[in-house]
Amino acid sequence: MTMFDTVLVANRGEIAVRVIRTLRSLGVRSVAVFSDADAGARHVREADTAVRIGPAPAAESYLSADRLLDAAARTGAQAVHPGYGFLAENAGFAQACAEAGLVFIGPPASAISLMGDKIRAKETVRAAGVPVVPGSSGSGLTDEQLAEAARRIGMPVLLKPSAGGGGKGMRLTRVESALRDEIAAARREARASFGDDTLLVERWIDRPRHIEIQVLADGHGNVVHLGERECSLQRRHQKIIEEAPSVLLDEATRAAMGEAAVQAARSCGYRGAGTVEFIVPGTDPSQYYFMEMNTRLQVEHPVTELVTGLDLVEWQLRVAAGEPLPFGQEDIALTGHAVEARICAEDPSRGFLPSGGTVLRLHEPQGEGVRTDSGLSEGAEVGSLYDPMLSKVIAYGPDRATALRRLRAALAATVTLGVPTNAGFLRRLLAHPDVVSGEMDTGLVEREVDSLLPEGVPAEVYEAAAAVRAEALAPRGGGWTDPFSVPSGWRMGGAHAAPAFPLRVPGREPVVHAPAPSAAPRVSHDAVTVELHGVTHTFRRAGDWLGRDGDSWHVADHDPVAASLSGAGHAGADTLAAPMPGTVTVVKVAVGDTVAAGQSLLVVEAMKMEHVISAPHAGTVAELDVTAGSTVAMDQVLAVVVPEEHTEGSGGTAGTPAQEEK
Repeated sequence: MTMFDTVLVANRGEIAVRVIRTLRSLGVRSVAVFSDADAGARHVREADTAVRIGPAPAAESYLSADRLLDAAARTGAQAVHPGYGFLAENAGFAQACAEAGLVFIGPPASAISLMGDKIRAKETVRAAGVPVVPGSSGSGLTDEQLAEAARRIGMPVLLKPSAGGGGKGMRLTRVESALRDEIAAARREARASFGDDTLLVERWIDRPRHIEIQVLADGHGNVVHLGERECSLQRRHQKIIEEAPSVLLDEATRAAMGEAAVQAARSCGYRGAGTVEFIVPGTDPSQYYFMEMNTRLQVEHPVTELVTGLDLVEWQLRVAAGEPLPFGQEDIALTGHAVEARICAEDPSRGFLPSGGTVLRLHEPQGEGVRTDSGLSEGAEVGSLYDPMLSKVIAYGPDRATALRRLRAALAATVTLGVPTNAGFLRRLLAHPDVVSGEMDTGLVEREVDSLLPEGVPAEVYEAAAAVRAEALAPRGGGWTDPFSVPSGWRMGGAHAAPAFPLRVPGREPVVHAPAPSAAPRVSHDAVTVELHGVTHTFRRAGDWLGRDGDSWHVADHDPVAASLSGAGHAGADTLAAPMPGTVTVVKVAVGDTVAAGQSLLVVEAMKMEHVISAPHAGTVAELDVTAGSTVAMDQVLAVVVPEEHTEGSGGTAGTPAQEEK
C-alpha cells in the first residue's frame, strides 16, 4: 500500500498541530486551512502550506464543505483529516470527500450516519449482543410516548437528543410531574443545537462512571481494542480529566468491555480509530452499558498513545491508505499510567464563563513524562467564535500516583497570561482525595466545585501588583533625584506614609493597597517576588497579569471616579454587563419596555455557550446599548433596568446569567 503524498487537515488549533506533527514524521506534505481569525495561528505556520477558506464565523469557513474541498483540489491533496469537532462526524462531508475522489481519514459515511443516530445505534449494537442502557425504543416518539417510556423505566431518567453529542441538550428528570416541561425544554435545545428535536429516554444511573474503549479497525476485517479510558471527571457532561487505564476495571471486566466495543465497531462496518462509550455503575463495574460511539479521534487519545506506545493518528493514516493492521489483540499491552487535563479559556472564579484575550506570555510544560498538545503561541488572540479548549497537558508514569504527581506539577508550571484558564482549578481537582483514591463518578466535580475555588484574590497578588507599580515609579539613572518623585512615602517634616495603589481584579471589589516597607519585593521584566507574613511568593508577570501555580489574575488600576461615571446614570438603576467576551445573538426587549424579575432580556454567545442575561428585578428598560450581532467585551454595559420602586442606594448588580452549552 502507498502512503498519501499530501493531506489536508480540515481543522484548527491543537488538533491541527497534532495531526501535522505526525504527517511530518511520515514525510507527508500537510495542508492547513484557516479563517480570517486564524491567519497568524500556529497550525498555519507549522503546515507545509496553508489556504484561506473564509471569514471568521465557522459556518463560513471550517464548516463549509465546499470551501474545504476546493482547498484540497487547489493543493493537490489526496486525503482529508477532519480532526475532531466541526465536520469530523458529518456523514455528508465524508460522502462529499469520496465523491470528490478524496480519502476521508475516518470511517465510512454509513458508519458515521448510523452511530450518529443514538436510537439506531442502540438498536444496532443491541442486536450484536452489546448491553445497552434500559430505555425507549423506536424513533420519532411523541411527548406522551416518551413520558410513558420514562414511567415504565422508572424515575429518574435522562432525556437525550438522538442526533446530538457532547452532553448538549441532555436533561436529567427526577420526578414524574416534571416530565412534560422537561421534554418540551429538551426538544427546544435539541432543535437549536442539532436542527433535530428527536429524543430518547434512558434510565439514569446515580453516581455512574464514564468508561470508554478505544477501537482500531482496518479495511480487511481486523478490529482490535486498545484498552479503556476513565472519563468520569466532567462538568456539564463535558470531560475535563481523562486517564488510562481505569482503576475501576479488573482484567476480566476490561476484556469483556473491550470485546463488546469490538462487536459494536463490527456492527456498523467501522474503519479507522473510534471510541465506544459505556456508562458503568461504580458499585458494580461488571454491569456496563453502551451509551454511544464517537466516530472520530477523541480529544483524550494521547493517554491511550502513552500506555500502548501507538501513534493513533499514524494508524488512522495507514488504515485510510489501505494498510492492514499488523498486530492482533494479543499484541496489545497497557504499560504504565497516563492522565490528561484539558486547558480551556474559561474563568473558574466567574462561574467558568468563557474568557478571551491576547496570550501575552506562554509557558507550556514538557520534560520527563510530560507532553503538551497545543495550538497556542505568544501573541495569539483567543476569541469567542470557536471551542474554548486551548491545549492539553498529559503526564505519564510507571504508576498512577506518579502520573498524577507529574500532571499536578506540570499544571502548576503552565502559564497563559492574558487569557484566564482552568489550569489552577484542574491542579486542585487532581489533588482531591477522591480523585487521588480513584473513587470518582460523573457528578464529583459539580458536587465539589466550591471547595476547588479559592476564596477571593489572595493578598499576595495585590502585594505583587503594588510592587510592580512601585518599581515602575522608581527613578532611573544616576545623579540627583527629586525626593517627591520617589514612591517611598517621604514628605516634608519627616512624615512618612506608604504609597497606596487602588487596584482591582475584574469581577472583584477594588482594593486600596499599600505594600509593607519590609516586604523587599524583587521585580524583573518577567517575574515578581514578594514576602508576606514570612512566606515568599513568586509570580510570573506580563504587563498587568500575574500567574502562579496555573492560576492567573489581571490586576488593573482602579479609578473610582471613572467607575462611577461608567455606571447606569440612573438613580436606583441596575447595570447589566457582559459576563464574558462574545456576541449578542438575541435581544428580546426595547427601551421603555416593562420587564419582570428574572425575565430573559438578551442572549450572549461565546465559544459554543449561550448565556441568558435576565432582569435582576421588575422595572423598565432605561438603556439598551447593543443589538443582535453586536460583539461585546467582558464587563461591557449591555442594558440598564430601572426598578419599579426607587430606594436609597439600591441597584448595582446584574442578573446572574444562565449557562447553556450549545
